[in-house]
Amino acid sequence: MQEISDELGRSTKLMEGQEQLRRNIDANLNFRKTKTEVDQLTREVESLEAEILTFGGIPKFEAELGKLSQERERLLSELNRFHGTMSVYQSNISKNKIDLKQAQYKDIDKRYFDQLIQLKTSEMANKDLDRYYNALDKALMRFHSMKMEEIIRLLGNSEGAGTRSYSYKVLMQTGDTELEMRGRCSAGQKVLASLIIRLALAETFCLNCGILALDEPTTNLDGPNAESLAAALVRIMEDRKGQENFQLIVITHDERFAQLIGQRQHAEKYYRVTKDDHQHSIIEAQEILD
Repeated sequence: MQEISDELGRSTKLMEGQEQLRRNIDANLNFRKTKTEVDQLTREVESLEAEILTFGGIPKFEAELGKLSQERERLLSELNRFHGTMSVYQSNISKNKIDLKQAQYKDIDKRYFDQLIQLKTSEMANKDLDRYYNALDKALMRFHSMKMEEIIRLLGNSEGAGTRSYSYKVLMQTGDTELEMRGRCSAGQKVLASLIIRLALAETFCLNCGILALDEPTTNLDGPNAESLAAALVRIMEDRKGQENFQLIVITHDERFAQLIGQRQHAEKYYRVTKDDHQHSIIEAQEILD
């Protein structure tokens, strides 16, 4: 847009120069007209002077002569002023002619109209993009609402959500009572709940991809919570075993956790990564035993 503005500015300056050229030409025409009038008046004065000499000192002719002399002086003064103005205009004309020969002004009219068309086209495209943006925004909000309902269903929470903004909370069930987990659960329970929610989000939004990756998921979990997470992962593998593109990738140092999820019915082998004496990584495939 800056380039278009600069081009429009240069085009406007050129048009102003052309208008100045027109005024110069008008002034030149006025000058020629005035000069013709001066010459005519000069001839009339000379004719009257001759008549005065012929008729003698007649007051009428003297008065007329004085009047014509004053008019002649006025016209001469105006003629001189036009001479000065014309010199300035001619100088500007010469300068503008030189400017018009520069490469930046070549085909300036065509380029101006091309830029104008491009500007109008861009404005129309921007309006179309605004309409598409609004339509896409509404579609995304509908998609978000649908997916949030699916996530809530996966998490076992039947409470609905709004259409534009959401306020979420995680509940835990103690006996027959549902309590908000904030401030009432251990650090391990928080981590476990976070992992389960992330798994639900991944299942909902990445179903076509079908790949879930967990990197050290038991780092902050105690034994019981790690076992609960393993059980949840086993249930997910059971539910998705008929899905061709489903893969679960788990990276862990917790061998007990690996044993809990590494069951024969879900995979044939796992990969153990170790380092040799030179600190080079070694990857070994190991069979999963029943």
